[in-house]
Amino acid sequence: MMVVISYDVSTKTASGKKRLKKVAETCLNYGIRAQNSVFECVVDPGQWELLKNELLSIYNSSEDSLRFYFLGANWQRRLERHGKEKNLGVEDLLIL
Repeated sequence: MMVVISYDVSTKTASGKKRLKKVAETCLNYGIRAQNSVFECVVDPGQWELLKNELLSIYNSSEDSLRFYFLGANWQRRLERHGKEKNLGVEDLLIL
């Protein structure tokens, strides 16, 4: 399934900057950065639970926000991309 994750992490403090970095790193472990604070992740239900739990353990509920958009298994027909794309698509071949 495709999950789009967006976040807004307060960076007014050093701990906020650290949280922002950890949220981004965690999302990168499961998907690709679509925009600065938006990630596209293709995950199975087990991976989703791990990802969600990791993110919820990082963020500060009184200062930050997380949003999860579920596009499901047929996400290809629900997603349109327009304009300049500087990143690979979530299913593009990645050679390390």
